[in-house]
Amino acid sequence: MVSPVSRALDFDRIASNIAIWHGYNSAVKTELYSTCLITSDGSYFIDPIPLRSEALDELADSSCVAGVIVTNSNHHRASARFAEQFSASIFGHGETFPHNSSREFRKVADADKICEGLTVIGIEGAAEDEIALHYAPDGGTFVIGDALVNFEPYGFTLLPGKYCSNQKEMRRSLRKLLDHKAKRILFAHGTPILSGASERLRALLDSDL
Repeated sequence: MVSPVSRALDFDRIASNIAIWHGYNSAVKTELYSTCLITSDGSYFIDPIPLRSEALDELADSSCVAGVIVTNSNHHRASARFAEQFSASIFGHGETFPHNSSREFRKVADADKICEGLTVIGIEGAAEDEIALHYAPDGGTFVIGDALVNFEPYGFTLLPGKYCSNQKEMRRSLRKLLDHKAKRILFAHGTPILSGASERLRALLDSDL
């Protein structure tokens, strides 16, 4: 069976310790974005989609692979393949992989630290078992699953209500992000915001949508 997600040919390094790549998903008719954070513990792949082997080798070559992080129950993507290839644990909310009792799956919850500087933020009301991530170094970076998007025709905005379990609850929950400083926001769906992220997020959450 042909995968609905096209394999990304290369990645974009948006900072010395951050890279992203993306590919088109014909099933949902949108681009899917993935992130690699290079931390003191090693690299973490977040919501990974397939990446050309030469590009993946280059991306993983700079440090060991510390883990694969899945931001909600809809974002399994190529996580199992990446975890197997790099003998790495998968991190996610407790119900993200409800039938996985493997010791390689590590449950995370709101305020947990996956490693130094990398914090989990639980987002209620969005997609099932949604988490966001905050990575503190270099001005701060948010990595968002589905709760925020940045692509046309929506622009930078909240996940549309028809895809939320409770959009009002999600909006309240997203205000937890404002407790953290961030220069960037990276998305699972949409192009990254690379400056003024905290200010733009506050303006969005304070607006009357």
